[in-house]
Amino acid sequence: MSLIKSISGIRGTIGGKVNENLTPLDVVKFTSAFGTWLQNNKNKKDLTLVIGRDARISGPMVSSLVTATLQGLGINVVDLGLSTTPTVEIMVPELKADGGIILTASHNPKQWNALKLLNDKGEFISGDNGTEVLALAESEDFNYADVDDLGKYETRDDAFDIHIKQILDLPAVDAEAIKAKKFKVVVDAVNSTGGIAIPMLLEKLGVEVIKLYCEPNGQFPHNPEPLKEHLGDICQLVKKEKADLGIVVDPDVDRLALIDEKGEMFGEEYTLVAVADYLLSLKNGVAVSNLSSSRALRDIAKTHNSEYFASAVGEVNVVTLMKEKNAVIGGEGNGGIIYPELHYGRDSLVGVALFLTYLAKGNKTVSELRAGYPAYYMGKKKIELTPEIDVDALLVKVQNEYKNEDISTVDGVKIDFENNWVHLRKSNTEPIIRIYTEAFSQEEANQLGDEMIAKIKSLI
Repeated sequence: MSLIKSISGIRGTIGGKVNENLTPLDVVKFTSAFGTWLQNNKNKKDLTLVIGRDARISGPMVSSLVTATLQGLGINVVDLGLSTTPTVEIMVPELKADGGIILTASHNPKQWNALKLLNDKGEFISGDNGTEVLALAESEDFNYADVDDLGKYETRDDAFDIHIKQILDLPAVDAEAIKAKKFKVVVDAVNSTGGIAIPMLLEKLGVEVIKLYCEPNGQFPHNPEPLKEHLGDICQLVKKEKADLGIVVDPDVDRLALIDEKGEMFGEEYTLVAVADYLLSLKNGVAVSNLSSSRALRDIAKTHNSEYFASAVGEVNVVTLMKEKNAVIGGEGNGGIIYPELHYGRDSLVGVALFLTYLAKGNKTVSELRAGYPAYYMGKKKIELTPEIDVDALLVKVQNEYKNEDISTVDGVKIDFENNWVHLRKSNTEPIIRIYTEAFSQEEANQLGDEMIAKIKSLI
């Protein structure tokens, strides 16, 4: 199966062989590395980490391993149990903890699990920090605590309440306007922790909730990535119930997809566009997404006399640029909303509250709101290369071919044409170039990808 070690954590499939899968020994080693790294970099004796997990089947086992390992290092643990990625991120600074570990493989199938690592701000650790953690894991230079110095363990069951209260306290969230609309909403939480958190939030907002796959048992009823081809059930149920909209989240609740009242996809890319449209109407400023996200965000920012900037792909990169530009709103085109007034992390709960506020104040249906945005279509392709090919040199050749166009090399090569764009990114693990395109039609987006593949082949 798979084990993927990266600067943001470790991800793999449960079972199998050590160093090839996410086995108990791998969990212990990586947890030891993160705990040791924190001890080496903190000028204090007693450290506390917050942990939380999504509902996948392996969660209790992985959580037990992580907890015991941290205690073995002499680190105190606050265990939120079933939680969401944004909730853990909020609770780290709330509890003045020294960091956190989120146990989730996000949108990956049930065989997968992962450890995602947070600093004391409740944000993902930086690339440089991640490299240091990986080096420690390889060296296994760990020093465990004596019996009298083992870490303490406690649980908290109020994390969702704290998270939701912070959302309701935001000036941009108008709970009374939402309550007045008496919205009916269908929620698909793919039988993970969104099935707890999203209905809790909606009920506080006076919304009638129809639950679909909201039992947090880890038995995903469909592929957990919130894409159109996986969401037929909720699209049908929204129409059947005559609901105002459908809300879909992934297992750790950091990606938000919406369904309109006709049972049609709002489009993951447009979740961020709609929220930005609302927030920038209140306050001009800066919007940020990554280079592979839709041009629609740039267009909407312009309509509000605001600026748009694009970062390299990856949440850490988006957050870094948001801080640099003091952005009002940011995120990723996969339905990830980052609202700095709450915290610097993708958060479906705050996304829901902001979207419903905008919907309530705008007196439009979801489909009418979507129809008001630029219509873009995205394509994704890839070209597989032989191992001896120098991918970096090949990307430079592509860059030179289009030197008269608007080009960014922040992350691979992105070429912005007048009416469309193409973004080329090399894989870090395989001899592959991934090709992302966007245009005014799906046919044009796909054709642009095919043309780029042909261009690359001509340069080899």
